[in-house]
This record gives sequence, C-alpha cells and structure tokens, in this order.
Amino acid sequence: MRPGRALSSGSLAGNRHPVDEMTRVLRTAPKRLATASEGFIAHWTHGALHDTVEPMADHVVMTYVGTRQRLERRSGGATQRGTASPDAVTIIPAGSSARWDIAGRIDVVQLYLPHATLTRIAGEAHRPFSTSVVERTGFRDPTTSRLLASAADVLEGNEALDALFRQQITELLATRVLSAHAGHGAAPPPLGGGLSPAVLRRAIERLSSDCDADVSLATLAADAQLSRFHFCRAFKESTGLPPHAWLRQHRLTQAMTLLRETDEAVISIAVGLGYGSQSAFATAFRRLTGETPSGWRRRAR
Repeated sequence: MRPGRALSSGSLAGNRHPVDEMTRVLRTAPKRLATASEGFIAHWTHGALHDTVEPMADHVVMTYVGTRQRLERRSGGATQRGTASPDAVTIIPAGSSARWDIAGRIDVVQLYLPHATLTRIAGEAHRPFSTSVVERTGFRDPTTSRLLASAADVLEGNEALDALFRQQITELLATRVLSAHAGHGAAPPPLGGGLSPAVLRRAIERLSSDCDADVSLATLAADAQLSRFHFCRAFKESTGLPPHAWLRQHRLTQAMTLLRETDEAVISIAVGLGYGSQSAFATAFRRLTGETPSGWRRRAR
C-alpha cells in the first residue's frame, strides 16, 4: 500500500518513506492510509515488535487507541522507556534510527509529517525554527493525542469533506509539534478577530461551490491572504465553526432541502453531494441528526 509520493524538498533524501519502513518493521499493511495536506495519516494494528527502525524521510508522530503497552527504544547508548496509552504520543524524528522492543499488541495512529511543513508553518509565524524535533517515547500529551486520534475516526466517505478535515488536522498537529516537541518553540502567535466581511463572503462562496477544487485549505487561506492555521482560527471566530464543520453543516442543509422538497432518490442525493456511497451518506446523516435520510424524509413531509 505504498502511496508513491516523491520525497518533498523538506524530507531527508536517501531515507525510507515511512509507509515502506513501517510496513517492513510491523510486517503488516496499515488498516487505513489517507493522504493529508502534506504527508499521510495511517492507522495500524500490529503485534509484538523487536526490531530496528531505519531512518525515515519524514517525522512520525503517533498516538494509541485503546492500548496500554510498555515501550522501549534504544539508540546508541541511550534507552528511553514509556507506556503506549490513549493520552500519550511517540515521536520519531526524520533521519533517526533506534531499536524498538514492544511486548504485545498495539493499535496506533501515525502522522507522517514532512520537515518542510514545519518550516513553512514556522516561517508563516515569523518565528525561528531549529532543525530539531524532540524524540518522545510514550510521552503524555493529551492535546496531540486527541487531535491525531480524531484524524482516524472522523472520515465520512465524502472526498471534499474528508480532505478538508485532514488538512485542518495536519495544520493543527504540525503547529502543536512546533510548540511542544521542537528544539525551539515556533508556534504561531495568537491573532484576534475574525475575517473581514468581504473575505468571509469569498470563503463561503468557495465552500458552497460545486467545485471541490475550490475548498482546499491552501486555496481558502491564500484567497484570504492568511496562513492556513490563522485562516482556520479566523473563520471559526467569524462563523462559530471551523471550515470542515461549516462545510459539513452546509451539505447537511442541502441534503435536508432535497429530501423534504423533492422525490430524488437518496442514492442520487448522496452522489450529488459528493459521498462515495449511499451508506456513507446515511452514516454521516445519522451522526448529525440521529435519523436515517429516509426516516427523516418521512417525518419532514
């Protein structure tokens, strides 16, 4: 399940792609692999591990789902020990290598984060950023853990919604790594206020467009002349919702209108709103309303 992405300019040439190396070491394919805005998010379940992880081209940030397991990492003469748990993270910096010993089963979500992404976000914040990301082994960080776990859970079978959500999560996680797990913190400084009325109107027009290419976070932020991180914050300040949640609510409203006012088949509504299947649409609709589309239609008429 290799994604075939060429190494970015910020990756370390000559080192292995994280998906390739993790597949080799864990001796299994990921349960789920999704492209993030820059990098990949992978969900793995694997057994005991006693092997050396070779240098990888991107930073690996991981957290654990329903798991408590002892971890040991040895590099040179140094040994780090920790516990894999749902409020903990492990970070393997790009280019590093270590011997890992894990006694039993692990359920883990991993973000493969190019160094170029950290450099970009630090530059947008006008903050210095050293080249170091701190190694962590079962390090307690509930904030990072919750963000990363949500990246595996909240997938709705709608390409535009899922992509926008992963883009937002990647920006938040990269910013968190800079502020909490880098040699010198480089978190974007807080900025107050929302978007101007004109900028907000253009953003909503893009999000409401039938063209999914218009709803990438990079496009929305560039149009507002803001960094992606600050665009998300300002958009939420203006609307009460981050871009992904606003778009999800907008498509739910469209679905409700079509269900109530037309006889269009549920499958046609699902496809028209960008869902990959009727079941994916029904799951997303039920998550937000507590009802199936057909049941809601019967009650609304």
